[in-house]
Amino acid sequence: MESTSKHIQLQYQGYLNTPLLWQKQRIYGLAQLELPGLLVHRFNKTISENLLLGKRVEQFVIDELQQHENIKILLENFQIQNEKITIGEIDCLLQQDDIPIHLEIIYKFYLFDANLGNSEIDHWTGPNRKDTLVQKLNKLRDKQLPVLYNEHAKPFLDRLRIHSDDVLQRVLFKAQLFAPYRTNVNFDLVNSQCLKGFYIHYSETQQFSLCKFHIPVKVDWLLEVHTKVDWISYDQFIKNIAPILNEKKAPLCWIKFPNGNIQKFFVVWWTSST
Repeated sequence: MESTSKHIQLQYQGYLNTPLLWQKQRIYGLAQLELPGLLVHRFNKTISENLLLGKRVEQFVIDELQQHENIKILLENFQIQNEKITIGEIDCLLQQDDIPIHLEIIYKFYLFDANLGNSEIDHWTGPNRKDTLVQKLNKLRDKQLPVLYNEHAKPFLDRLRIHSDDVLQRVLFKAQLFAPYRTNVNFDLVNSQCLKGFYIHYSETQQFSLCKFHIPVKVDWLLEVHTKVDWISYDQFIKNIAPILNEKKAPLCWIKFPNGNIQKFFVVWWTSST
């Protein structure tokens, strides 16, 4: 149990260390909830071992918010329903300095593809090519945040004595970003501090044949890289990732170079033209 507790703490610390995807300015009209950084903080809640990464992050966010004396959580993971039909969900409704805020929580992994779209925001795609940053921003702006103004949300706001017109809307959007190997990316809108590693096509992995590798489980994608893991050889690594890639899934991996440097990277099955 102690080792599990320590491991969750490492995941939590990885979450805390992940920067906001953008700061200060708005993107697609969306403003971030910018919080003062916490001193080293202990996560003491219990989390189910099979809790998925996204839900795990939501628990980490709620815990972080609760450490700020000027913040009070009013609702979390609250479903808005019309009889038995779910209209939408509010990730978090809080008060900061007595100002009500509707907060949507997002933690993503995006890869830079210069051939995708025409703008900096267009170029970021999910590892499996099933989602993009643009799609997520549109969903937040057009579907997720507007649920606050749905008629079926009003009774719950009334009970809290809150009027929707008085509620600020914010996102807490964190991300880990990855660029093609040995490629420089210009950052004008998104936060360059989110760049956590690189990605490479499966066919190009031979150049790393002298390296060691680690393939973390999905919830450990949050972790900062460190040396105290089970490292495997290149041959074993290729054998382990082949079935993942065959399912058209791109694994996040750690690589330890012969000089001792460690980095995160994705191995992808697609090319930038697909």
